[in-house]
Amino acid sequence: MRARTAIRAAAWGTVALGVAAPLVRRRAKLPPLVVTAASAAAPLALCVVVPRSRRRDVVVVLLQMHSYVATYQMPHDDPAALEARVKVRYPVAVDRVLGLGELPGLRLQRALAREGVVRRRDQVLVWSHWLWFLVPHGTVAYVLLRHRDRFPRAALAVYATFDLGLIGYWAVPTAPPWYAAQEGVIPRPEPPVPALRRMMYEHGEAFWKSAWAPLYSVLGGNPLAAMPSLHFATSVQSAHVLSDIGRAHGAIGWAYALTLGFALVYLGEHYVIDLAVGLALAEGVRHSGPRAAGLLGAVGGAVQALEARARA
Repeated sequence: MRARTAIRAAAWGTVALGVAAPLVRRRAKLPPLVVTAASAAAPLALCVVVPRSRRRDVVVVLLQMHSYVATYQMPHDDPAALEARVKVRYPVAVDRVLGLGELPGLRLQRALAREGVVRRRDQVLVWSHWLWFLVPHGTVAYVLLRHRDRFPRAALAVYATFDLGLIGYWAVPTAPPWYAAQEGVIPRPEPPVPALRRMMYEHGEAFWKSAWAPLYSVLGGNPLAAMPSLHFATSVQSAHVLSDIGRAHGAIGWAYALTLGFALVYLGEHYVIDLAVGLALAEGVRHSGPRAAGLLGAVGGAVQALEARARA
């Protein structure tokens, strides 16, 4: 009885700490490693004290993303320090090679965009970018509701892609094309040749008006996190998850992923090399499942053992 009570108390305390740490990290000046470790432990702790159900699965995912968002944002808690570390030039150089002497995004904008105007086609691509916030999570939610037996594998693939991408954001913080243009690393050409634009921001100001600035400040928690492109990586992973269900599902997933990939480059949000590394990340996660099975099984076994003791 005492052991059960102690395990349950420790587990609920871990959940509470994991929820609180990201929220108070700036005020309490918590080290990033402490915040990430505490918040990452919360989903596992919840599994110890709450029986498996769809509701628990949803909360576990929410806790996982709570940890992800904090770890994603923390490099930008000190913007000056991040700007001193951020890499701006190497993706420009790589994309110029990939674009045969010209940045692919700039080439696309000059071929398809109209200077100073965000056309209807551009708006569709901007919205495909904004809808990304729903796509990976919507995919996992769909699997949970309609194909629950596939949920553990689907959720693991999608959220492992999110989490592993954070390594790049911390180890090699890399700026997107619009930032390089803003800093003069992508030189502004002489008129009438247009400069690289950030059409997502242009349309955001026009569409959302006064709500745009606060909305962007929330959703753009770390603007200098472009390598790898997790927009593309998680969309590709979602397309794989949907393809495992059926051809029609997969067609929808891949149509979105490819549209988003084009939009990210065309709108000035990502380089082609960002997408290539994001694709490699997604494929690496997908194909590493059998190799990681032993480690994941050990973690799952430990959680299940604690769960059994907490209910004995």
